[in-house]
Amino acid sequence: MTTSTYTEHAVVKPLFDDDFKDLGFGAEIARSSHQRLLNRDGSFNVVREGLDPMSSLSLYHWSLTVSWPVFLSAIAASYVAINALFAIGFLLCGPSALQVTAPIPTGSAFERAFFFSVQSFATIGYGDVVPVGLPANLLVTLEALINIVGVALATGLVFARFSRPMAKIIYSEHAVIAPYRNGTALEFRIANQRSSQIIEIEAKVILSRIENIAGVTARKFYELRLERSRVTFFALSWTIVHPIVPTSPLYGMTEESLIASDAEIMILLTGTDETSSQIVHSRSSYKANEVLWNAKFANIFMRTREGGVIGMDVSRINDIERQTRV
Repeated sequence: MTTSTYTEHAVVKPLFDDDFKDLGFGAEIARSSHQRLLNRDGSFNVVREGLDPMSSLSLYHWSLTVSWPVFLSAIAASYVAINALFAIGFLLCGPSALQVTAPIPTGSAFERAFFFSVQSFATIGYGDVVPVGLPANLLVTLEALINIVGVALATGLVFARFSRPMAKIIYSEHAVIAPYRNGTALEFRIANQRSSQIIEIEAKVILSRIENIAGVTARKFYELRLERSRVTFFALSWTIVHPIVPTSPLYGMTEESLIASDAEIMILLTGTDETSSQIVHSRSSYKANEVLWNAKFANIFMRTREGGVIGMDVSRINDIERQTRV
């Protein structure tokens, strides 16, 4: 395993030269916010108000990012609503707009109009109800056009959802300050939750904390140098390590001072999905109270009786072992 070379007497500098610059959250939030900036699920903990609902609405983006149950429920609700509207339209055309050819009509007039709309929309056409007159036939023509467009859109959205590459990364519940060589290191563990493989995965870890600069309270950002910031193959798990050496922003900090500075450790993972050959991303963060001190991760690898490693038990990714304070 290769490690980065650190200069013992280098001066720790913020990620940016300007005291109040940030990672895109805005200078005011960076200066005064004491809330979590990045949620554990990767979403940003910021609120945007005053937007025009119509201009900010992206039905396509919503259709791709919403959960499958909500997406399928929306498709079903739209299907029922469209057929109900056309059923009302057929009824407005008059009582003779739909002629029943079956010997015994079933259901109410609305039910017959609704199920005739369903048959027309799905191009089934049982023939027990037929449109009569120009208004009814114009409605059938419009419904056929909407059917062509609607089926094409629904098919495209389903295909886009299936083909959209997404990283599903499991992050350990806690980060730890663990023994590392002759010192300590900040560590957290990740694993791929999907059966598909991610290759050329790269990690960027940034420390955010409140500092007092010349009497002004500000949030500063530091990029934490990692023992290894990139792995070619991500077949099992990866314990990401930031050695706490004299050049580290965490050097000399204690559990109490980390919490007092409202520290947050933000992670951005970038890799290539092997199946689609597209770039995927994953984000998460740890607040200071989610960092365990004097602990290390337990071994999650499984071995045969002969001692060979055969894999890992992902369910143990959160297991830690407490260390005795020296």
